[in-house]
Amino acid sequence: MEINGRTGFFCLIGSPVGHSGSPAMYNYSFQKTEQDYVYLAFDVDLDKTEEAVSALKALGCKGVNVTMPCKTKVAELADELSDAAELIGACNTVVVKDGKLHGHNTDGIGFVRNLKEHGADVKDKVITVMGAGGAATAIQVQAALEGAKKIYIFNCKDKFYANAENTARKIENKVPGVTVEVYPLEDSQKLYEKIKESDILVNATKSGMKPAEDESLIKDVSVFQPDFVVADAVYNPRETKLIREAKAAGCKIALGGIGMLLWQGEAAFRIFTGESMLRRKCMKDFFEDKEKKDSGQHGI
Repeated sequence: MEINGRTGFFCLIGSPVGHSGSPAMYNYSFQKTEQDYVYLAFDVDLDKTEEAVSALKALGCKGVNVTMPCKTKVAELADELSDAAELIGACNTVVVKDGKLHGHNTDGIGFVRNLKEHGADVKDKVITVMGAGGAATAIQVQAALEGAKKIYIFNCKDKFYANAENTARKIENKVPGVTVEVYPLEDSQKLYEKIKESDILVNATKSGMKPAEDESLIKDVSVFQPDFVVADAVYNPRETKLIREAKAAGCKIALGGIGMLLWQGEAAFRIFTGESMLRRKCMKDFFEDKEKKDSGQHGI
């Protein structure tokens, strides 16, 4: 499809964005679903966020994906927020309708959808989440919104620990019936105790991410049981040490973070266009082509 005077546009803002795969993924999907849109990326510093959003609105931008460091500021600028975005206090997806900004956060949606695609559900489950940053908070919030029974949050006693405690209070106030408890990640005895009470274990820290791919926060792999679900938010490498060890221990489901990344993008695409990236297999085809490129074969 050719760009013309009626072509609409979506974009990504944040800094840095030069490495982002979003333009390739969305433009590929627009082409496959025959929609007259293009997707661009703009490097925007935090102090320029409000100015950039105003400019994009004036230019008729249809919607915006938001990455760090602009997510919290965009949530403050939004006219309306989804339940998840309000609880998280950050937006990664914004739709512009009738001059108003409608903010969403699809990170947690992507995580829960990835579990479902592999036969696991968070409803009525007990979940232990290691981490209290942006991805971790999104996972905790979405799990609560989709019916988790208990959520145990473990984080180091750093600047994010207070965020974990605040998240716990907000979830319990907003979502009746869910219990959220916060513990120091340094307390390994408590961590293993709560993991043994859980159905699902999630790593949403940087542990295991390149170049520290030989790291895992779980030193005692005996906590991994056959009926256990283990998920990692880290997607580089595709299979972290945590996931390798969970598989070796016989856990029924052990998932890396690439699926969460894929499904949060699909959720944003549906919010933007009303279409699914599953149409005409565009999402599957894109990632297959990307795998070929990454491995040195011909691809997108």
